[in-house]
This record gives sequence, structure tokens and C-alpha cells, in this order.
Amino acid sequence: MMYPFFILLAAILWGMTGTVQTFLSVGISPIAVATIRSAVGGGLLLAITILLRKINFLKWSWKWTILAAASIALFQGLFFSSIRLTGVAIGTVVTIGSAPVFSGALEWILWKSQPTRVWGIATVMATLGCILLFVNNGEEAVHMGGIGLALCAGISFALYTNISKRLMRKEEALPAVAMTFSICALFLLPFSINGGFSWLAIPHNLWTMLFMGIVCTSVAYILFLKGLQKISSSSAVTLSLAEPLTAAMLGVFLVGEYLSMTSWIGVVMLLGGIIALTLGGRKTI
Repeated sequence: MMYPFFILLAAILWGMTGTVQTFLSVGISPIAVATIRSAVGGGLLLAITILLRKINFLKWSWKWTILAAASIALFQGLFFSSIRLTGVAIGTVVTIGSAPVFSGALEWILWKSQPTRVWGIATVMATLGCILLFVNNGEEAVHMGGIGLALCAGISFALYTNISKRLMRKEEALPAVAMTFSICALFLLPFSINGGFSWLAIPHNLWTMLFMGIVCTSVAYILFLKGLQKISSSSAVTLSLAEPLTAAMLGVFLVGEYLSMTSWIGVVMLLGGIIALTLGGRKTI
């Protein structure tokens, strides 16, 4: 029963990322932030796993780890690129809203595991809730290229979740996160090195990145992979819609942002979908 709550807690920690990023200096490349976040989150855990002797590099599941690292790196690059073209609100809705659908499809096509009816109902509710939550928050013009990148980002996150499900059958969560995000940082490094990392010398930037790396990456993804051990990939991605919900609530109560009545209806639908999936039945694969 606790496994869905691991996913929800991970999503809540991810949802803190947007608010936490407001403490960074203006003008820092999002790809550079993703690189440092992955390096801190993965590198710290890698050092711990080596010290605890919880990792055997010779017998490690390299295929699934490299695929997971590539898909999560691709997700970050595509997502940040999409929001630059079509704006944060629309990019977030398309990426996060499409990911559960893609995850269910991949689970069915790749692993021959058909998602449950409860998952379908909960996903429709949560996705519609996500759309309503952001529908009045975006004044950006719809950019079809940005929409395409956001859809690809949704596929990438769904792919990461399905691959990680396979990785968790062979490895423990802590070393799996350590290896995945250390390799992810290496994949992202060539795309962020031009801007440099001198901004990390500023104390508030450094502490912000340490929080994002340790709490929003290391702890969050350990919880996510723990949850994946017992619930399906499609259900996990639907439950991760708690991320935009958390971000919206933090914006309202900490930053003072305004939500319209339509957005509040979206909040209720999102909560309804998450509760339905958590309590209404889960299917493992």
C-alpha cells in the first residue's frame, strides 16, 4: 500500500523545483541547471554506494542504465527547449499531460501489459485536471515546434519510467539512481559547458543547486524507483502528475500567484484522479 505514496512523495519533491529555481541568479542556462542537478544528485549517491560497496561495476546492468540515463537526459533537453518556444504553461501541460498516455501505450506495446480500467479513468481525470490547471496561466502563442518537442519530452519521460522498471528488477534503487544520473550528467555536459559554471561560486546559487540535486533529484528518484518496484509504469507516471499540482500550490501559497476558478476545478480533478488511482486498485507488471 505504501508504494503509490513513494511515487506521490517523489512528485511533490519534483514539484518544488520550479519554486526553488527562483532563488537562482537570472540568465543561467536551464541545461546547465539540469547538468549540475544531475551531477550533484548522481555523483553524491555514487560516492555513497561505492563507500558502502553496494555496486559491482563488472556485473552491473549497463544496458538498462545507459538507456535510462539517455532517456532522462533527452527528456530534460526536450522539455527545456519546448518551454523556450511555447512557454512554461503550455510546454508543461503538453509534456506532463501526455506522459501518462505514452507510458500506458509503451507498456502495452513493449511489454504486452494492458493498463487497467481504473488507470484509464484516473489518467483521463488527472490529465484534464492538468490542462484546466494551466489553461488560464499561459499567454504564450502556441508554437507547433514547441508542441512537438513537448510531446517528445513526454515520450522520453514515459520511456525512462518503463526502462527504469526493468532496471529495478536487477538493481537496488540507490545505486540505480546514482549510476543513471551520473551518466545523465555526462550526456548533458557537452550542451551546457559553453556557458560555464562560474555562477556556482555565488553562495545562493550553490546552496540552491545542492538542494535541487540532493532533495529534488537523489531523494525524489530513489522514492520513485522504490514505488516502481510494485506498481506499473503507467500508474507511476499518472501519479507523477502530483508534480504540477505541487508546483501550482507552492505558487499560490508561497509566491502569491493567482489561480482562476477553472484552475481550481483542475486542482480538484487532478486530486480526484490521483486518489482514484491510489485507492481504486493498482496493477503491477
